[in-house]
Amino acid sequence: MLDYFDGFAERYQPYKDGAWCYEDGCIYRGLELLHQATGEARWRDHLIRLASAQVASDGTLSGYDPEDYNIDNILSGRVLFALDRWTGDPRWMAAAERLGAQLARHPRTAGGSYWHKKIYPQQVWLDGLYMGLPFQIQLAQHRGDQRAVQDALAQLAEAFRLTLRPDGLCAHGYDAVRGQDWADPETGQSASAWARALGWQAMALADCAELVGPAEFAAAGLAVPTTALLARLVALQAQDGGWFQVIDMPDLPGNYTESSATAMLAYALMSAAPLGLAPAGADPAATRALTCLRGRLKGRAPGDAVQLTGICHVAGLGGFSGRYRDGSPSYYLTEQIVSDDAKGTGPLMMAAAREWQAAAQAA
Repeated sequence: MLDYFDGFAERYQPYKDGAWCYEDGCIYRGLELLHQATGEARWRDHLIRLASAQVASDGTLSGYDPEDYNIDNILSGRVLFALDRWTGDPRWMAAAERLGAQLARHPRTAGGSYWHKKIYPQQVWLDGLYMGLPFQIQLAQHRGDQRAVQDALAQLAEAFRLTLRPDGLCAHGYDAVRGQDWADPETGQSASAWARALGWQAMALADCAELVGPAEFAAAGLAVPTTALLARLVALQAQDGGWFQVIDMPDLPGNYTESSATAMLAYALMSAAPLGLAPAGADPAATRALTCLRGRLKGRAPGDAVQLTGICHVAGLGGFSGRYRDGSPSYYLTEQIVSDDAKGTGPLMMAAAREWQAAAQAA
């Protein structure tokens, strides 16, 4: 699998024509964790090469406009701290401060949660938890700002309250003002539990717990609901080791086990274990998930580069590219399925890094 990651990184092209974006951040975070796990210079070198093309000497980020108030744009900033440690180049922390300035002004709901984007006002999506909150904690720890750490943990807890459904899963999105057609008029929640949204949430919870430590995470009231959510997710794992696109409806016509969510949940389960947050069955579930994903590394034809197959290209809520995404279970099955998308390969890198770490510690 490491050879696949190396080849992927070698040929990787910026996801949005070089503009700073979360998709690149998935790959960057995967490379950071692979270097951390293996100690091999190739992962660090790939990351420095790719990120250097997007961050100018003064910390300006290519194609980035803070006035978009797009929480997605924060994710790539997580690797800036490692880049700063590795190189000492001041550009990295200058860039981190630019992203921090966006968060300082980012619009919020009345309950204190960041809007997903300016174009999606008053909306909280599970995706955004991973996009913004781990970075906020890292920057706050760098600055010695405990208040900002607590704010991030409070937003994680608020997201549970806003999106938690009676079945123990969390809805993809929440509309604080019930202005969207996809929002339930009573709860404000969207109609479905989308696997990748839950993957983003699970990774955010695991990473934030690792950053602050299990005691502080528990003191914020997050340990018990995190373990409960992970237990529910383990129970929903499909026989092939993956998780269904519409995660709680395995019999829905056209439903399929989706690769990016499977990688994210494998990573979250393995990350939760050393923090005391993993439910019963987490280790075998993660192992089954990685076995499933290894089986999806395929070439289109003999001699072609291996690709990770079975990735949902994109999904969301509300207006996008001339259509309205209504959040219904059937909607999530209309999105294109692609191979080698950063939202799948990046989390698989992260999960493989966790697997490598666990094996090294057990040896």
